[in-house]
Amino acid sequence: TLQKMQLIKGDCIYVSTDGYADQFGGPKGKKFKYSQLEKLLLTIQDKKMEEQKELLKNAYDSWKGSLEQIDDVCIVGFRV
Repeated sequence: TLQKMQLIKGDCIYVSTDGYADQFGGPKGKKFKYSQLEKLLLTIQDKKMEEQKELLKNAYDSWKGSLEQIDDVCIVGFRV
């Protein structure tokens, strides 16, 4: 179905695969989950896109630790 959204200059749009949210890790070896990914994106949305990329990569690597990557991981973001 067709969806329309009103965007305002400065808005950030993100599209991702499920790999980031589904990655196991952290202190209990559990999934990162979408709620945690959403919180992370909300905390970094005002930063420059290149900085966001580094923060996302560092958070993922820190969460994953020494565990194996289980899926493809892709997040595309752009600012209006």
